[in-house]
Formats: sequence, structure tokens, C-alpha cells
Amino acid sequence: MAKHRSSQRWLTEHHKDPYVKRAREEGYRSRAAYKLLEINKRDRLLRPGMTIIDLGAAPGGWSQVAVKQVGRTGRVIAVDMLPMAPVAGVDFIQGDFREQVVLDEILALLAGRSVDLVISDMAPNITGMRAVDQPGSMYLVELAVELSIQVMHEGGGMLLKVFQGAGFQEVVRDLHQHYERVVIRKPDASRARSRETYIVAQNFRGVATG
Repeated sequence: MAKHRSSQRWLTEHHKDPYVKRAREEGYRSRAAYKLLEINKRDRLLRPGMTIIDLGAAPGGWSQVAVKQVGRTGRVIAVDMLPMAPVAGVDFIQGDFREQVVLDEILALLAGRSVDLVISDMAPNITGMRAVDQPGSMYLVELAVELSIQVMHEGGGMLLKVFQGAGFQEVVRDLHQHYERVVIRKPDASRARSRETYIVAQNFRGVATG
């Protein structure tokens, strides 16, 4: 009964959500598009001609924003375990980002081209048990950071969804080792009661050698 009440409360909140209504009116697939738009307005992450990897892309709200910003000379590669209806100008890979075969597909599409920006709205399947959900979330963040180090050129950046909790500060410290600028954002479009927050990392220093 408690689960039913919680689901009903979520549906009621969802239908009243101004960002949900706005997304329908403006043609975005999810309210999440406004999180990226708001952060981009503040931190200027997206520019014409960029090569972007969008992790956890489905249903495609962030990809819609990204492909519009990069224009014809840019490229967006979207990845998700779930299916995603085509977005014009976006290359989509359906598969588990944690598997090597998916990474190989990403590298094949890049064809040696370096990446300007990795954006990740990934989250594990939420169980409601923080002891399970938090480690799962942080593992996805760590994988996204590892990918960025592998494919990004100097000066590139990241935008990561992270849940506040165990491991959060460690991720921030790790990003400071690789990026010159690391800031935390909580966009208005992110529900206040949600533990989600976003880390913006800019000016990748490159991979240390020697």
C-alpha cells in the first residue's frame, strides 16, 4: 500500500511539474533537457563543432539539446541500455556502458577523433536502498571519468550526475586531479527533494606521462 501511495504521489507531482509541461510544449523528450540547458547557460559547456558523448541518453532530452548546440560540424554519440527513438544527427548505441563491447563501439564511431565533452545523466536502477543505490551510482560515475580520460583531448570537459552520499567527495577530489575547474551545480529543474546533483569539470589537463 505504501508503494502504491508513493507511485500515485509521483504521478500527481509529475503531471503538475512545470518542466514536464514545458518539455511537451517545446518538443523535448524529457524535463531533463532543462537541467542541461540551465547548466550550459551558466558554464558554457556546449559549442558549435564539438564532439560529445552522451551517457545514459534515453529518452533523448540531453541529446536533443546537445545536437542542436553543436550544429552540422559537430557530433553527438548517445549511449543507453534502453532503446531510444532516433534523434536527427545523433549516433545511438544501445548497450550496457559497463561492457567492453559498448566501449569498443564508441571508439569505432570516434575513429580516432578526440572528444570535447562527456555528459552523463546515468543512474542505476533505483531500489530505494541507499546502501545499494549509492555504490551503484558512484561506479557509473567512475566509469564515465575513466572514459573521459581515455578519449578526451586537453581542454575538454565533463558534466556528471552524482548522488550526494558516500564517495561523492572522493569523486570531486579525483576530478580536480584531471581538470582545472570543478564546480557543483543543482539546477532549478532538478527536484529539490532529489539527492541528485551535477558536477561540471572543465579544462582537462591531459594524461600525465613519465
